Amino acid sequence: MAEFRTVVVGTGFIGPVHVEALRRAGVEVAGIVGSTAAKSRAASERLGLPTDFSSFEEALGDPSIDCIHLTTPNRFHFDQAKAVLRAGKHVVCEKPLAMNSTESGELVRIARDSGRAAAVAYNIRFYPLCHEAAARVRNDSLGNLLHVTGSYVQDWLLKETDFNWRVLATDGGELRAVADIGTHWLDLIQFITGRHITSVCADLRTVHSARQRPTGPVQTYSAGNAAEIATEPVQVTTEDCGAILLRFADGANGCLWVSQTTAGKKNCLRYELAGSKQSLAWNSESPNLLEIGNRDQPNACLVRDPAQMDPSAAEISGYPGGHNEGFPDTFKQLFRCFYGSLASGELSEPAPYPTFLDGHREILLCEAILKSHREQRWVDVAGDDGSEQVGVG
Repeated sequence: MAEFRTVVVGTGFIGPVHVEALRRAGVEVAGIVGSTAAKSRAASERLGLPTDFSSFEEALGDPSIDCIHLTTPNRFHFDQAKAVLRAGKHVVCEKPLAMNSTESGELVRIARDSGRAAAVAYNIRFYPLCHEAAARVRNDSLGNLLHVTGSYVQDWLLKETDFNWRVLATDGGELRAVADIGTHWLDLIQFITGRHITSVCADLRTVHSARQRPTGPVQTYSAGNAAEIATEPVQVTTEDCGAILLRFADGANGCLWVSQTTAGKKNCLRYELAGSKQSLAWNSESPNLLEIGNRDQPNACLVRDPAQMDPSAAEISGYPGGHNEGFPDTFKQLFRCFYGSLASGELSEPAPYPTFLDGHREILLCEAILKSHREQRWVDVAGDDGSEQVGVG
């Protein structure tokens, strides 16, 4: 797929992840750009990339660039994604797609009118065993879906001295833990089950209403000695953790726990799907194992092995059984899927990757969660056109 040339925008934690995965997927990375020319050059040299581009605008104006990946802070996504599409280029945007559903809805319309491919980087879908779980739901191995439970927990914001731009509503949006990591779980579960979430009831909490912001730069997941860094206090209104009750379109129900203040959990997503025939359980920290629960026969554990998996899951397994795959491979498989669609010219919906419409639906879901928390009641999730979906029960 080297006939496509792309530029990554954003030099923080996730930008270099995109660069590495693009290279492994066979896509030519023409450069990476940051918020300044100096950051652009430093990141390009560190990653062994050309230094031809020093800004987003330069990449946007180059006719040889086919696609731009946006890994910038959330507040920039709307304007940058809109600019990429209007420049006639394909786009891959990190989540959340925008700061609110008005913006994300407009991006969906612009993307459709542009005729260009537009994806949101919900990479967790591309763990092979998550595709396997989705296949087992489709082929009725699970039976009728009864309920879904799970969590996504981390500890990198446990202390009041932990700080990142994401904790500020002005930079990341009014929701943080839910929007930052909870949306990965919510997208994944809707992908696996093939069902939309229609209603939510949320109870969120800000553990640290004030945090110490470093007066110099800070990196995501950095582990520097806080005592040696000059700081200033800053008020925080975004949530550190929370619980969300869920209702699905077919009457199934569930619950999600999200936290960025759980000691010892670095990046742990879990789910359990309970069906009338079987249950399925998976943990992102042991991503090559899928637990299969049975009532009338022994339980089983499927070790990721393309030879024993559904073709849809085997297709995104890059290695034989016993050769573990993990986080970096999910981005590779997502990009292989996205650029493979470009190569084949198959840009019609439904797409085999998360689209801007998926990103828009996640923001509608986040807005319902925030409203539910503030009003302390069940709230129906708005439909794609802004109308309310009818909640069950």
